Amino acid sequence: MTLDELFAIVEQRRAGDPSTSYVAKSFAKGRAKLAQKVGEESVETVIAAVAGDREAVIAESADLLFHLTMLWAEAGIAPAEVMAALEGRRGTSGIDEKASRRET
Repeated sequence: MTLDELFAIVEQRRAGDPSTSYVAKSFAKGRAKLAQKVGEESVETVIAAVAGDREAVIAESADLLFHLTMLWAEAGIAPAEVMAALEGRRGTSGIDEKASRRET
């Protein structure tokens, strides 16, 4: 599955019945709760990585991408926009890119 496919599923389920759809229920809670869930999934991914649990890193990364995709949808951001931002950084040192963000 690609991020675009996942995003399309999220967008489709967003308008569903919150009593039967996790996605619709999550959107009904609002942007702050969606963002909080991204944070929780991020922490769980980090914990799994530090523990050296490969399978848990895979599972938690899937959860993180799923919840991040919902947050993007809530914010009106398509995966292509994020990929374009990454593409714009191609060939730039991560150190240089981070330094340029502090200058602007």
